[in-house]
Amino acid sequence: QVQLVESGGGLVQAGGSLRLSCAASGRTFSTYGMGWFRQTPGKEREIVAAISRSGIITYYADFVKGRFTISRDNAKNTVYLQMSSLKPEDTAVYYCAAASGVGAKKREHEYDYWGQGTQVTVSS
Repeated sequence: QVQLVESGGGLVQAGGSLRLSCAASGRTFSTYGMGWFRQTPGKEREIVAAISRSGIITYYADFVKGRFTISRDNAKNTVYLQMSSLKPEDTAVYYCAAASGVGAKKREHEYDYWGQGTQVTVSS
């Protein structure tokens, strides 16, 4: 069992930056690939970025490439999402998730555990 707690969301102006953190419980964090997803009302949850267990492999959705960076610190059981050059369309609830297995997984159904989400609001 893995429990995930996101933090770092908030209100920021367009062009600004935020760093989201996701702290995981348990001693098996390094055995899970991690992902960040986001969801807005009335829309499907979508992948933002993912990272493999070791951190070597990463994946980014096209709409965040060059602006967001996913990273992890296995010693701290934490995964991060550094978001820069934020746009109003980045406004969403952001979720972190943990997936068993290798690689950086892109699909929602591949993830086993989910956090409660953190709201990110980007004003224009």
